[in-house]
Amino acid sequence: MTNQTESFILTSYNIHKGMSPLNRQVKMQGIAQALDEVGSDVLCLQEVQGQNLKRNMQYNEYPDQSQHEWFGEFLHLQNSYGKNSEYENGHHGNAVLSRFPLDPKHNVNITVNKLEQRGVLHCEVQPVGWDMPVVVLCAHLNLFERDRIKQYQAISDYVRHEIGADQPLILAGDFNDWKKMSCDKLASSLGMTEAFKRCHGKLLPTFPAKLPVLSLDRIYVRNLSVKRAWVHTGKPWSQLSDHLPISAELGPL
Repeated sequence: MTNQTESFILTSYNIHKGMSPLNRQVKMQGIAQALDEVGSDVLCLQEVQGQNLKRNMQYNEYPDQSQHEWFGEFLHLQNSYGKNSEYENGHHGNAVLSRFPLDPKHNVNITVNKLEQRGVLHCEVQPVGWDMPVVVLCAHLNLFERDRIKQYQAISDYVRHEIGADQPLILAGDFNDWKKMSCDKLASSLGMTEAFKRCHGKLLPTFPAKLPVLSLDRIYVRNLSVKRAWVHTGKPWSQLSDHLPISAELGPL
């Protein structure tokens, strides 16, 4: 009889393409070691560099490999990548990494203007002994509110059409919703709960990492219980990316 997974930890983190907040140093090793210590079961990463030929030439410690594959090997996790933004020297996007069996489904294009190519990576993970897989949507949204409103609609339409109402669902990532204006409208329209609001009654700041004042990152869930939620603060996190990572311990209802 296999032991059933009673709960698991999901971490969402904008890794700033593996570079320090001001892009002066490569922070891949530090990020990987810090994530290894956390030991999360599922990672939703944003600004993951699939390729950057310029930085490969510039920095010895910049891996030749795609970052999602590199982190997957370092952390012994399965990985999936959704390319959002392509340019002359490479491309970046979102990634989901998982200790559980991982089934990549679709990369949803939610781009609404030419300046910001954005996406939502749809994967499923299968915790041990669970009847249903958990749908994981890893998102990175635009900087402007008017753009995000269109993106909320695109995400909402996608969830309604593609994901069963009874399936355990997580929507996590960098929502850039610094005014906290419309993110919750998306969640409430889909019957989702934000992990920090559930546990703390409010969102907690995640940006900038050194002195966080804005709450940009979110973990929304449906058909799952939230046992606890926390921001990873202080060192080494304050020196690794421009965002702080957030985690939630989730279980079945």
